[in-house]
Order: sequence, then structure tokens, then C-alpha cells
Amino acid sequence: MATGWWSVLKTVPWSEVINAAPQVATGARRLWDTVARKSSTSPGPAMEAQPEEDVFGTLVLRVEKNEANLADLRTQMLQASEIIANLADQNAQLIAKMELARTRLLWLGMAAGVSSILALVALALILART
Repeated sequence: MATGWWSVLKTVPWSEVINAAPQVATGARRLWDTVARKSSTSPGPAMEAQPEEDVFGTLVLRVEKNEANLADLRTQMLQASEIIANLADQNAQLIAKMELARTRLLWLGMAAGVSSILALVALALILART
């Protein structure tokens, strides 16, 4: 199981992911700002017109219903873009922490390698003396 994850993690181009993380966060933030700006300039409630005929009354009701649905969709889009922006920020933080862990693991591996070589040299010296 661990070897499967290891092979998947080895195939990920981490340098590209790390380099792209700020751009993803910036793009998500721009999306959030754009959606927030558009929703703040949304039109108010529909004008209330006195229908002269039944056809006009039906049309006015349909327009009001459509505008209410549009306002709901804008609210949902605003919430979704906020979630996307938060996820992009969290993704950037996660990638930074993963890069730090990768470098620490690299240093730990190098230290373990040097320690192993020193242990083998010490063992060889002890065996040579006896």
C-alpha cells in the first residue's frame, strides 16, 4: 500500500506544483474579488408594475421569479468562489509545508547516509585491529 502512494508521489512534478501555488492562490483571490464586486452591483428588486392585462401580469410574475432565482444563484456563486479562494490559500500553505518536509527529509536522509558510512568505517577499523 505504501509503495503505491510512494510511486504516485514520486511522479508528481513537485517543483512545478510549488511554483504554480502562488499563481493559483492569486487567481482564486481575483475570482473572489470579481464575484464579490459583481454581486455588490447587482440590480435591486424588480419594478412593480400594475399589469393591465393578464398576460402582462403573468410576465411580471415570471420576471420577478427569475430575478429572485438569479439573486439566489449569485449568492451561491459568491459562496462557492469564497470557498475556492479559501481552498487555494490552504493549498498554497500545504504545498509550502510539504516542501519544507521534503527538504527536512532530504537532510535526514543525507545524515543517515553519512552516519551509515561512518559506522561501516568504524566497524571495518575494529575488525582490522582484531
